[in-house]
Amino acid sequence: MATLFTPYTIRGVEFKNRIAMAPMCMYSSHDQDGKVTDWHKVHYPVRAVGQVGLIILEATAVQPEGRISHEDLGIWSDDHIEGLAEVVRLMKQHGARTGIQLAHAGRKATVDGVIHAPSSIPFSEQYKTPTEMTVEDIEATIQAFTSAAVRAKQAGFDVIEIHGAHGYLINEFLTPLCNHRQDEYGGPAENRYRLLRQVIDAVRSVWEGPLFVRISAEDYTKGGMDVSQYVEMARWMKAQGVDLIDVSSGGVVPATINTFPGYQVSYADEIRKEARIATGAVGLITSALQAEEILQNGRADLVLLGRELLRDPYWPYTAANELGIEIDAPVPYKRGWTFS
Repeated sequence: MATLFTPYTIRGVEFKNRIAMAPMCMYSSHDQDGKVTDWHKVHYPVRAVGQVGLIILEATAVQPEGRISHEDLGIWSDDHIEGLAEVVRLMKQHGARTGIQLAHAGRKATVDGVIHAPSSIPFSEQYKTPTEMTVEDIEATIQAFTSAAVRAKQAGFDVIEIHGAHGYLINEFLTPLCNHRQDEYGGPAENRYRLLRQVIDAVRSVWEGPLFVRISAEDYTKGGMDVSQYVEMARWMKAQGVDLIDVSSGGVVPATINTFPGYQVSYADEIRKEARIATGAVGLITSALQAEEILQNGRADLVLLGRELLRDPYWPYTAANELGIEIDAPVPYKRGWTFS
């Protein structure tokens, strides 16, 4: 059996294979209410039918002002639980494990009103200037992550991922490029990590299941964070009970990124080996042989596909065929079709 199709277990939760769907914003909530729509009820379960082992929902805002856009999913209210639970139910019908990415956009939010960041520095000229967060603002955001984790549990998710990447709020605190604070949340690495530390502890206090953190392992800009600095932070995350680091890169400042197939895999590899923590590899992974190489060589524990699963919701079948193996099909497919 190819490693790609072997089960993987975290905290008693078994994923039937090592294929995960990376969180990708769908911008499909209506009326600025952050609620699940029919789009979500079709989009995610189709990937479950396609035999993806773990499906992680898009960045889901823990506060209204923390949305990337007005059309983002939300989990800041109990009113969101019912819709999210329905999507979970539909995915689990087909054997997929389900995850949700808890997020706050920080200075990259494009919603109306005040937006927050560690320091009052806009992402670019096209973005609003954020308001520097007070300690009270930070405490309220930590509580929002805690409440969101409770709601995720009530909705039935198997995995929570904390979004600490791509230039959104937590990532903004982690990097000195946009964290110029002079208090206990700024300056040395331990201080810049403080918000993520407190969010992890808060989520862990109400969540017993698998916990992932997504990071941007490289800022691609002089004076920013690189993978060696994130190795240290990954060790801190492991000590706090984080189970897997979902390793991406970039997004904290406008920067040129040289992309190529698997361009971020080396970051997952280094963090896995140096911090001795499970990692997920992501970044232009498109073929089964490419995914199998990553796993066979111990460069990551899961492979996360993004755009490839948008193009081909049944990619696991494509991958199985490429590797010369058979995987289970949904029950209706086993029964075959009749035409009249």
